[in-house]
Amino acid sequence: MIESLLVANRGEIARRIIRTAKRLGIRAIAVYSEADADLPFVAEADEAVLIGPPNPALSYRNTEAILAAAKSTGAQAIHPGYGFLSENAEFARTVEASGLIWVGPDADAITAMGDKINARNLMAAAGVPVAPGTTDPAADLDAAVSAAAEIGYPVMVKAAAGGGGMGMGVAVDEAALRTEYDKVRAFAERMFGDGSVLIERYFPRVRHVEVQILGLADGRVVALGERECSVQRRNQKLVEESPSPAVSPELRSRLLAAAVRAGEAVDYRNAGTVECLFDPATEDFFFLEMNTRLQVEHPVTEYVYGIDLVEEQLRVASGLAPTFDPDALTPGGHAMEMRINAEDPKRFLPGPGVIRTWVEPAGEGVRVDSGYTEGNTVTPFYDSLLAKLIITGATRAEVLDRARDAVAAFQIEGPKNNVPFFAELLTNEEFRSGTYDTAIVSRMR
Repeated sequence: MIESLLVANRGEIARRIIRTAKRLGIRAIAVYSEADADLPFVAEADEAVLIGPPNPALSYRNTEAILAAAKSTGAQAIHPGYGFLSENAEFARTVEASGLIWVGPDADAITAMGDKINARNLMAAAGVPVAPGTTDPAADLDAAVSAAAEIGYPVMVKAAAGGGGMGMGVAVDEAALRTEYDKVRAFAERMFGDGSVLIERYFPRVRHVEVQILGLADGRVVALGERECSVQRRNQKLVEESPSPAVSPELRSRLLAAAVRAGEAVDYRNAGTVECLFDPATEDFFFLEMNTRLQVEHPVTEYVYGIDLVEEQLRVASGLAPTFDPDALTPGGHAMEMRINAEDPKRFLPGPGVIRTWVEPAGEGVRVDSGYTEGNTVTPFYDSLLAKLIITGATRAEVLDRARDAVAAFQIEGPKNNVPFFAELLTNEEFRSGTYDTAIVSRMR
């Protein structure tokens, strides 16, 4: 097993990785920016290294500073968490070229799945269903218009190099397409350094369902159930639950088999997620993208399968067998995660500030993975995620009841936060019935 681990991330995910590392007797090393010096993850690490100013380009995305911290502390491995450099193939290659262990899939898999068009084509060749769309980037606006006419409106205009719900727009007709194409292309060039755009069919009433996969050290790929991720704002998730209330046993079997094929197609190792769109009316599903990293919502899978995914990641990276029997995976119970963000609960606009009060809920079936505590300052430099409220129980009904009580008990004063939104959601009949889709938040607003 790895003996020392540098966590190249911040906030709740750094804290969560550090917790598992220390439980396993692994020396945990944190890196932090000047803005994060007082956050809990820095104090909880065995060692912490300042790597730069608040600007992420000069700190958490600064490859040279992170590698220098690894060298100075004698780190044996690097875990990238999610976001920042986690899906940067060049960083993964550099880490391994430096003689360090990369806790994640290899660079070739990251490259293969990082380009949305390439990923779609790979999945289609592997027998994974894909939505109607372009097999090459739409080189210009005329090409986009021609592709949309063939696919049929409405269409989704997507940055080929995008991810995390960014770089996407919907066009219901040619006029809207002309606007969205230019907008998405400009955004993609600015954010990802790649203005390639793909056009694919847009489904207005669908659910977003994903499958957790794990590529084992012996070469096998296993699927650890599905997660329902349809509660979203601006194409970014707010609530995830497992199992999905919309997935039948027959559909689950098809989903998981397709996800395994997706992983096998790129010789996948370590943790990853195959994301799909699902039409509950027809029970058809389509490949959306593959995230070559640990997901924000991994705790719901951990509960349902009774495993620690970070531990499994470390075991794969160390060349060790998993803690579970891959041939006897048995899910049980229900889990739900709510992303507690520093944003107003109506328009979901960021609201940084000093945390004057921070009281976390507790009790049976309640877990809080937090990045902050009372007295900390939420700065505008990073993602607005404050904490993840994870609720577990034997049934979905039990989880909904526990979630309602936990949300009522979660007290945050200072920065704007979306806790009131979850109180509203948990009384929404569409959500409680399990019949919701990706448009539920827009209907609530």
